[in-house]
Parts: sequence; C-alpha cells; structure tokens
Amino acid sequence: MHSAFQHNQYLLKRQVFALTGKLRFYDPAGNLVLFSEQRMFKLREDIRIYADEAKTQEVMAIKARQIIDFSAAYDVIDSSTGQSVGALRRKGLKSILRDEWEVLDTSDNVVGLLFEDNMSLAMLRRLILGSLLPQNYDMTMGDERVADIKQRFNLFRYELDVDFTMGTSGKLDRRLGLAAATLLAIIEGRQE
Repeated sequence: MHSAFQHNQYLLKRQVFALTGKLRFYDPAGNLVLFSEQRMFKLREDIRIYADEAKTQEVMAIKARQIIDFSAAYDVIDSSTGQSVGALRRKGLKSILRDEWEVLDTSDNVVGLLFEDNMSLAMLRRLILGSLLPQNYDMTMGDERVADIKQRFNLFRYELDVDFTMGTSGKLDRRLGLAAATLLAIIEGRQE
C-alpha cells in the first residue's frame, strides 16, 4: 500500500472555481499527499487519485458500476495491484433526507455505514441553510466508529477534515475512507 494512505488525519480541499474538479489531500504537516482531477461531462464516474499533482503515479481509482443510478455503487481499486479494496453504495431514498452510504467489502457484503451525524441538521441544510451549515459524517464498522469526516465552514472553498484516529482496531482500510471523502466532495459539488 502506498505511503500516502498511512496518515491518521487528512485535509481535503476542493478547488471551487475551476473548469474541472480538483481535489487535494494534505497530511497533518500540510504536505500534499494525494491529488485528483475529475473530468467533466463523464457519463460514468471514473475518478483517479494520484500521489502528486503532476499525476505521475496513480494510486487509487473509484469507478461507478452504472451510468445513472439513484443508489449508485462505486468500486474502490488499488491502482498498483488492480485489486478491489471494497465499494461504497449510496442509499438512494434514505439519502434524500440524510446522506447515507453502505461500506462494502470485496464480496459486496455490507460491513459498515457512512452517514450524516444528525437528522435535524441534515434537514436544516437541505431546506433552509444549505452550505452555510457544514456537514459532519460518521463512518462505522459494526458498532465501532472508525472515521469522522467533517466539513469546514468556508465560503470560498470546500474543505473536509478526515480523521481516522478513533478507529484503533484497524477494521477500516483508509483507502475506503478516503474514497468516501472523495465521493462526498464530488457529490456535494454537484448539489451546490
């Protein structure tokens, strides 16, 4: 596994004013460790994540299984081996009120959940306050909370703090956690 996936905390920044969606992941020291540039006008999501901004080394891919699907599933693949790490599947109707995703293992068994932490705040975001009220997501594997993905309030840039420090059992592959943050940043970008 690439060294970029070894950190306990990351800051994801999505460039807002660009023709293509650019995501940058920083380690706790502020060093750029991952980069993604989403292509525009793709019918099927095919997100590539690189170890640097020059895109010299692809380390992970996130691929949609279908072209258009309300309950879309996204496979997470380690680019160095071509092997599946698992998948993330959006829970269609449930995500209307509060974002909710299933975390799947390599055999498509549900092993965890990613969800907005508070139903009332989720409703306020959707109905009244929009992006003025930052989102907060919890990721669980069984009964254990393994990650926290929290949006920072910033009018000019979309930023997420990704924290894996509470997941001490090693149940969550960080590549799945970072793929989840990537999908949240891209889907939130479309909703704005």
